[in-house]
Order: sequence, then structure tokens, then C-alpha cells
Amino acid sequence: MRTIHDYQHHLGWDNSIIPVLTIDPGESIEVHTVDASGAQLGPASTVADVTRLDFGKVNPVNGPVYVEGAEPGDSLKVTILSFDMAGWGWTANIPGFGLLADQFLYPALHIWKFDPSILGPSAFGPGGRVPLKPFCGTIGLAPAEKGLHSVVPPRRVGGNLDIRDLSAGTELYLPVEVTGGLFSVGDIHAAQGDGEVCGTAIEAPGVISLQFDLVKGENLRSPRFTTSGPVSHHLDAKGYEVTTGIGPDLFQGARDAVSGMIDLLCKLYQMNPVEAYMLCSVCADLRINEIVDMPNWVVSLYFPRIVLD
Repeated sequence: MRTIHDYQHHLGWDNSIIPVLTIDPGESIEVHTVDASGAQLGPASTVADVTRLDFGKVNPVNGPVYVEGAEPGDSLKVTILSFDMAGWGWTANIPGFGLLADQFLYPALHIWKFDPSILGPSAFGPGGRVPLKPFCGTIGLAPAEKGLHSVVPPRRVGGNLDIRDLSAGTELYLPVEVTGGLFSVGDIHAAQGDGEVCGTAIEAPGVISLQFDLVKGENLRSPRFTTSGPVSHHLDAKGYEVTTGIGPDLFQGARDAVSGMIDLLCKLYQMNPVEAYMLCSVCADLRINEIVDMPNWVVSLYFPRIVLD
């Protein structure tokens, strides 16, 4: 299997970046990634390191990979084969970032430790044990528009999607906008809840194994994917605590649901609020329950009880 090394990364999407690897459809590669901080945070980091982050170095992605035969209008099929994790990760509250940035003004950091050979158990953290499910936080192709584009927002061609189901066994289809596709990947998360509400998951370095194929002329409007089985079985065993947000604004509903869960966790389990916030980010799922009964919509936050068992 051909390899992309951790130093072969770039910052931002740009279709003028020279590919580090050229492959044929049907080939597989392994990619050695650094964490989302760009190696600015590590196992010995403290909260003071969060305040010193250089945001020009965050969210590096490895690549690009040129796929022979890929042309605009095609889809690049990426099969996510496996993850080999380093055994540590971090979650942070970064001032000015996250769903409740106006409520959590100060930095916080938790360093997680776990056995990379048995990911099925949990990482230990504030208030509980989080079942792990590694996935690619950032995975995508170069856009057709010239110039350098930030990695932070997701795009039609993929990017910082933060979809926790882009895990081992998933087949992801990405719309090709430039010849060769110019695929890049990085930002492994050892675990994340749907919504990533504080802005970070369990951010971790590791190795991703991938296989590539082409679907000619599919003309996708945006990414799609197929999972290989259930998507939440690692969390379902003990049920959920659920809080809701109800009103005419889905974004505010999400904020209300998360705030309600933080209050509940602090009340029931005597957690520190910022620790509850970070814990929600790595294991609780935001869901739109109802969006047709105008003028009010319902958003809920599902917190898995297995974390606190």
C-alpha cells in the first residue's frame, strides 16, 4: 500500500497545489495524519497551550492525491478501510468558537488517553467513559475556483464535513470539479457527537487507509455516502438523556437543547459546566425532530447514558 507521510500536508484547498501522489482507480493508500491543531497540542499540553494556538496552522490535510481518469462531472468513490490511532487525543473549548461561544468565554482542555489496539472500549475523560468511533473529520477534493480556500467550512466537494459516520467501512462519493480530483484528508476524530457543539471532538493523530474508485458522469450536487451497518450501536446500549429546544429558529433551538443538557448534567452528576459542554461535543447527538409544524420546530440533544454508567 502506498503511503502519504505526516509532513506531506497543506493548509487550505487550492487546485494549484502539486499532487504528492498519483494513483489509478482501484488503488489503496495509507495516510499518516497529524491532529487538527497541526501538532501544536500534544499529550503533555496544558490549557495555556490553547491560548497560544496559531490558527494559521490548524486543520492540516494530507495530499493532494491525483486520481488518473477523474474529470469534472465524475464522482470519486472513497472507501474508508481502517484507522490506526496513536492512543491519545484532545478536546478544547476555544474562546470565540463553538455553538455556545457567548456562554463559555475561557479556554479549557482535556487530554484523552486510550488503548489504540482495542478501540471498542472507551476513552476516559471528564465525567465518564466515551465509546470510540474514529472517523475522518476533513475529507474532500479541490474546488474548481482558483486560489486558496479555508479548510474550516465544508464545501460541495467535501472538506471539513465532521460527519461521524465517515468511519471504517463507509463508502463516500465526492463530486469532482478539477482534473485528477486532487483528494486530501486529515483531522481524525476518535469520537464525536453529531453537531460537535463545542467546536472540537476528540482530535487525534493516526493513520487512515483508503481505497479509490471512479463513477463516471454521476454529476453529484454534493457528497453522499453509504454506511456498512448501524451508525450508533456503540452508544445505544443504555439509552439516552434528551433535552429539547423549541421555537421558530433551528439554530437557537440547537443552542437551547445543548444548554439544557449542560444544566442537566451539572445537576445530576455535579459536573463543571465547561466539562459538560466538551463531553456533549464528543458524544451527544443533535437531531431535528420536527420541521413541519410551523411556526415552531423541535431540536433535541441525545446524550448516551452509557458514557456515565
